[in-house]
Amino acid sequence: MPSNDVRTLLQTAVPTAVAGAVAAAISAGVAGGKGALGAIVATVVVIVFMGIGLAVLQRTAKSLPHLFQAMGLMLYTAQLLLLFIFVAVFKNTSLFNPKAFAITLVATTLVWIGAQARAHMKAKILYVEPESEKADKAGNRGPKREG
Repeated sequence: MPSNDVRTLLQTAVPTAVAGAVAAAISAGVAGGKGALGAIVATVVVIVFMGIGLAVLQRTAKSLPHLFQAMGLMLYTAQLLLLFIFVAVFKNTSLFNPKAFAITLVATTLVWIGAQARAHMKAKILYVEPESEKADKAGNRGPKREG
């Protein structure tokens, strides 16, 4: 994974984990241990789902740049649908507090999306690839002008 991708992943996962920790503390105060567990599970689900999505999107951008925008739209739609499915499946669970789970899932998803938008705005990504040394050595630069 290139350094830009790792940097973007860190800039999105860390704020999401912090928001999850805050949500776990609030949920523990409101709903006890089961509330904290629900918040922790939701945070892990968001970081895993969104992290996988980010990796897939970065790979698509490099290998199939013409599909990047469509893939991004499809990926975010699929992620949101999967998160809704998680909320529906765990709606009546007794393992943890489902309300703390659902609220944390939504909150950490919003934090992830906001942090990802910020990371992409601050990233210094070249939109034109500089010539490589290999091309220079192969003589692909064209005729040299003499003054």
